[in-house]
Amino acid sequence: MNQILLDSLRKITEEENAILHGSSSVQKKLYTSKKEFVIDNAKLLERGHLIELRPHTRFVHFPRHRHNYVEMVYMCSGTTTHIINDTDRIKLNAGDLLFLNQNATQEIFPAKEEDIAVNFIILPEFFDCALTMIERDNVLRNFLISTLSEDTSQISYLHFETKEILPIQNLIENMLWTLIDKKPNMNTINQITMGLVFMNLSAFGESIMKKHPGSYEQDLIFRILKYIETHYKSGTLADISTEIKLPNYQVSRLLKKYTGHTFKELLQQQKLQQAVYLLSQTNLSIDAVIGAVGYNNSSFFYRIFREKYGYSPGEYRKL
Repeated sequence: MNQILLDSLRKITEEENAILHGSSSVQKKLYTSKKEFVIDNAKLLERGHLIELRPHTRFVHFPRHRHNYVEMVYMCSGTTTHIINDTDRIKLNAGDLLFLNQNATQEIFPAKEEDIAVNFIILPEFFDCALTMIERDNVLRNFLISTLSEDTSQISYLHFETKEILPIQNLIENMLWTLIDKKPNMNTINQITMGLVFMNLSAFGESIMKKHPGSYEQDLIFRILKYIETHYKSGTLADISTEIKLPNYQVSRLLKKYTGHTFKELLQQQKLQQAVYLLSQTNLSIDAVIGAVGYNNSSFFYRIFREKYGYSPGEYRKL
């Protein structure tokens, strides 16, 4: 990380100074006005902003809490240890990313002076905007964003090791600079940057998932969705079940649990999304598009395309 940026984030805050001079706990009034420890975005976000930055408070145990926003933790240097949902112990190392939605509970063990983490306070609608700027949609990016945006999600946190993924490191540093310097058009800049972060997490997702006991099903879902994204033309439930060494019924159960859809529905969703991309970005004939996404029954394709988008493929291309 850039040294100037790191030095800026290393500065002792007023709350940390109070802790170093005898305060034994975090100042809850800085985070919430309620009895239950739910950190309130209204205490941390400037009016009209969808995202804000706050360095993690060091030198003290941060007690169990939730947030009424999505939190993204980025580990700049050193380490921090988190207990998520009372059961999952996660150690963040430099370069790690941790996303928590509003369902997740979290407590954090005391951090030392060189253990520098930053918390991105993010309203859920921020991710909706990030999704719209992604031209080429896919089921994996949809899952990433819906996991963080919907409080009914079965996966309440996502943990990535991104130290070796230079594009993601650069994007996170760009967001840090923008938020620290209070640049104009901050929300727009960071929505676009977050969209790029998600595109890179989608591209590298299978290889950068942190391996810890609580991530087993999360890792499987990423592998299954990545398979659908790349094998939409001829992929089968049997093939992915064999690849991840699970029976068909268990793969189906995982998909239904975490996405609300069956393998067949997700495969069809990816085919249609790819068809839309080809219709809007290429001059391929409609018959060629149908073949390219793996359909050999044009009547069926026309029917499901119209059901999904309200237009025939030809009408959609003219929009």
